[in-house]
Amino acid sequence: MPTSTWQKSSYCGEGEACVHVAATPLTETIHLTESADPDGVILDAHPAAFDALLAVLKKDPHRG
Repeated sequence: MPTSTWQKSSYCGEGEACVHVAATPLTETIHLTESADPDGVILDAHPAAFDALLAVLKKDPHRG
């Protein structure tokens, strides 16, 4: 993956469990990772799938 500019979630407080998001416009891919993950696993999603995830989370933010 080309070098990405990662953005930390605005909902992340102090600590190590934060979601980071980056986009690769050329391939139309959204990348997600978690800062506390020692292996650096990256989840790739299509923008429509990422939009659907955000819609569910905004509808029910305490889901989980």
